[in-house]
Amino acid sequence: MTRFQRYAIYVMPDGPLADFGVAWLGWDARTGGPVDHPEVAGLPRPLSEITATPRKYGLHATIKPPFRLAAETTLAALMQDLANLCERTDPVTLDGLTLARLGSFLALVPAGDTAALDTLAAAAVTGLDRHRAPLTEADLTRRRAGKTLSPAQEDNLIRWGYPHVLDQFRFHITLTGSLPRHEAEAVAEALSPHLIPHLPRPYAIDSLCLMGEDAEGLFHLIHRYPLGPAASRSSTATSA
Repeated sequence: MTRFQRYAIYVMPDGPLADFGVAWLGWDARTGGPVDHPEVAGLPRPLSEITATPRKYGLHATIKPPFRLAAETTLAALMQDLANLCERTDPVTLDGLTLARLGSFLALVPAGDTAALDTLAAAAVTGLDRHRAPLTEADLTRRRAGKTLSPAQEDNLIRWGYPHVLDQFRFHITLTGSLPRHEAEAVAEALSPHLIPHLPRPYAIDSLCLMGEDAEGLFHLIHRYPLGPAASRSSTATSA
């Protein structure tokens, strides 16, 4: 696990949704290996191009964005704090997931009330932040490049290392890179018949995943931590 250059906290779907989703993206962060794309008719360009940007992250929703470890902490300490956080946090149940266009990309977004989910994400961002190394000036420049951040997003970037956290957080499972509107609509139409049968209703978030980014920028599952005291006592490790 020392081979990882950055770490992140994700929600990673499991079951049929995960099986389809990792094939759609072409990368399975659970096993740390590539996956053959499914045959999907009607796409405006090759699926490998459509999913090139999100592929390296795996099928996920970001809870605490990727970060380098602070000099004064260790991976073991991060893992222990994440385990403790998950043990004292109840699972979250959403009404479901729906396919939507967010800006220029397609993603799965939650249906119904997200207050409990937002609270969970905020707890992870703030409660684990002692393990995050401060952003460098180069990091800040890259995060701001080509974007106009709101005052709240700029504050989040400086304080928490990423603009879209806390009150700017929006849970989403990214499925494509940036697409022109007409291509996004074509992809959504082609994808929907394959994807919708795998979308659970309700959708339970019952674990958080510690992820590691390797030297090639690919993310791997290090450990899945069940939410709640009973689940934590019966958890087993999953190593990358």
